[in-house]
Amino acid sequence: MDGVDAIEEWARHWQHAELPGLDLLRARYVRHAFPRHSHEGFVFGAVRTGIEDVVLPGETIRARPGTVVMINPEVPHAAHAGTPEGWTYATLYPSAQLITDIAAETTTLRGTPGFAETIVEDPDTALLIQEVHRAAEHGNALAADSVFRIAVARLLRRHGRALPERTARSAGAAAAATARLLLEQRLAAPPSLEQLANELGTSPFALLRAFKAEYGLPPHAWLTGERVRRARLLLDAGTAPAETAVAVGFSDQPHLNRHFTRIVGVTPGAYRRERARTYKNDDTAFF
Repeated sequence: MDGVDAIEEWARHWQHAELPGLDLLRARYVRHAFPRHSHEGFVFGAVRTGIEDVVLPGETIRARPGTVVMINPEVPHAAHAGTPEGWTYATLYPSAQLITDIAAETTTLRGTPGFAETIVEDPDTALLIQEVHRAAEHGNALAADSVFRIAVARLLRRHGRALPERTARSAGAAAAATARLLLEQRLAAPPSLEQLANELGTSPFALLRAFKAEYGLPPHAWLTGERVRRARLLLDAGTAPAETAVAVGFSDQPHLNRHFTRIVGVTPGAYRRERARTYKNDDTAFF
């Protein structure tokens, strides 16, 4: 067994009961690669060791220690190790509403807040992101919430902007939006691309191009991501993984496990177990 294979991967994806609207992930990944996907809320990531390559529309950024990755809602991205040793990091997933509330209280930004840059050199804020995790792991919700808000306010003041308003939809964009709505409604039994295009009065390739231009993903990849999002909601509510798989349209639990783990970074079972407890109140090493 070589040195890379001997490095253990681990991850914890969880919520603290007293920090609503915020998910936390800290992990070490070596072989794991996140496929292209998006989030309803924001992503703030701070690498502690190694390098994470984050693949965005039109560019790949290299996240190293001392940098902060900031991804706006619904921006498609993928990620993988940028070095054979992989990377360890702490990531925060706050809801869009939570960031909007902090922006309204601490900045003069008007409209929908977001970030103009995807990665910045900001070692102090990177340490704050890690400190949010440390405080939450030790059951200190007051410290975790305070440090989280300080970190976000700092990022908004230094790098925030009002996101541009969406322009009037073209015919292709309107068809893509309708296709997305139909897929949401038929999550467990979606139509084929040809059937979907026929319903919308367009061609399969025209719909494929329009959907990818609008959402950054082809319909089948978007559907997989949406199924995983719905699966998370069911798991949050305590639904068993096997029942969840059927409810969101996966063929069986292994099918759910595979896609869920690739996108979320932990298995459905591990995710559900973390939802069943509040925090680990101990003094074990953070990394």
